[in-house]
Amino acid sequence: MSSDGTRKQFWKRNAAKVPGSIQHVYGAQHPPFDPLLHANLIKAGNKHPPATPGKPKKATTFQEFESITSDAWDVGDDDDELLAMAAQNLNIEVVMETANKVIENHSKQQERQRLDDSTDLEQRDEDTQEETVEDEEEDEEEEEEEEVEERVEEGDVTSPEVSFASQSSPYTDGRLVKSHSEAPIGSPKDAAGEIAALHRQRSLPHRPPVIPLVARMADQNTSGTPAMTEREASRLDKFKQLLAGPNTDLEELRKLSWSGIPRQVRPITWKLLSGYLPANAERRESVLQRKRQEYFGFIQQYYDSRNDEHHQDTYRQIHIDIPRTNPLIPLFQQASVQEIFERILFIWAIRHPASGYVQGINDLVTPFFVVYVFEYIEEEVENFDVSSLQEEALRNIEADSFWCMSKLLDGIQDNYTFAQPGIQRKVKALEELVSRIDESVHRHMQQYEVEYLQFAFRWMNNLLMRELPLRCTIRLWDTYQAEPEGFSHFHLYVCAAFLVRWRKEILEERDFQGLMILLQNLPTMHWGNEEVSVLLAEAYRLKFAFADAPNHYKR
Repeated sequence: MSSDGTRKQFWKRNAAKVPGSIQHVYGAQHPPFDPLLHANLIKAGNKHPPATPGKPKKATTFQEFESITSDAWDVGDDDDELLAMAAQNLNIEVVMETANKVIENHSKQQERQRLDDSTDLEQRDEDTQEETVEDEEEDEEEEEEEEVEERVEEGDVTSPEVSFASQSSPYTDGRLVKSHSEAPIGSPKDAAGEIAALHRQRSLPHRPPVIPLVARMADQNTSGTPAMTEREASRLDKFKQLLAGPNTDLEELRKLSWSGIPRQVRPITWKLLSGYLPANAERRESVLQRKRQEYFGFIQQYYDSRNDEHHQDTYRQIHIDIPRTNPLIPLFQQASVQEIFERILFIWAIRHPASGYVQGINDLVTPFFVVYVFEYIEEEVENFDVSSLQEEALRNIEADSFWCMSKLLDGIQDNYTFAQPGIQRKVKALEELVSRIDESVHRHMQQYEVEYLQFAFRWMNNLLMRELPLRCTIRLWDTYQAEPEGFSHFHLYVCAAFLVRWRKEILEERDFQGLMILLQNLPTMHWGNEEVSVLLAEAYRLKFAFADAPNHYKR
């Protein structure tokens, strides 16, 4: 144990640096201390403040150390003392000179901002008056660009204050700059380009939002060929001839629909293939009226109970899931469309208590809704405002979507009952099938401990709707409607073909994380009819080989 003299020596100020001593902290707002520029501060800092009367002039060494350090747990306790010390150390002349410069710059900046705002207001009024004639708009843009160039040459757009004023103008993007240091710093050409771009933007007419490729529903393939080729025109004529008869041959209609259904006849074809409409043409209108009235009778009977204690959880989950349905497509973000989906899903859940509503069923409404909207419009549907439709047409679309979705779910309801046994069986069957058709892929996923249920559950629960663009889902469902047990049976072989389609990419991944990221984000955003047709052909080949011979894929 050391002596008392040694302990006192340790706390002396002129000793070596000890833990907790104050050190300079440098950063963006606190540059290194320059003795030449801060000579006055050094001189002032070297002067010790006068001793307080009544206190001993010389404190103990430990008390000295304690007085010049601040404890980490007492931050803010000594703020007033630190501010007082800073005020004593600052040179008053430097402070006054800096303050005068700040005030002067601020006054100039405000004056320029007012001038710029008045100029923008005048220019905006001129743009509004001249928007009616397209030629005058072009002339005005050219004049504005020339004016900006002249301002640059004359040196008007050179100071940061102008850039600051343009950023805080009420006609910009709405971002407020709190201080001069936040204003963008750029060359005069950059500032001139920004001003010209703003003027052009204000003079252009409003354009609808750009739809991402994954959300486009144009019925065309990725090669860019038009939707109506000569071959498709011939197929459309065959559909019309078949549908024009007094009794539609459903078997022939299935064969014709397997390779895709033209958009013009898809609504009536889907209703016939799903069993919603009878094959007899004379009975169709009366059946439609009866089923539509029946659906809205369910609305009157059940929909008011959505806030009841035993139904409110179901309705709440539906209400949460609807905005998540195809969020990239503006059509499904319209309030009236979301209300339609809420009614459809709630009525279905009430009428099917064995399963009730399960997340994923909300996706299954969208293909029917889009197809039946096409029955009343000619333009593309992504940005279509459904409020422009007549109320009767909108009610028909809602009722038809409900009944066709119900027909679909009747065949796969065990996917959504307790513990979802249908999905469990299909995922197990998928694993056995892939182990026989591509053992390399199967062993690769086994090696990195990837379970089929981890990625294929969503494929079965949502019928690949989360993996494919909606346009591809609609084309896929053309074939599902044509296939006997297409949604419940043929879908298994489509999933197997879909997994093996990514064989190369799967084998390149060398860890669990990489495989899961790939399988949950497969690059299908560019897919169209060509890719779906190839996928369906491979799925049919697998079905032909294995469907009637289950022992082929059992070890």
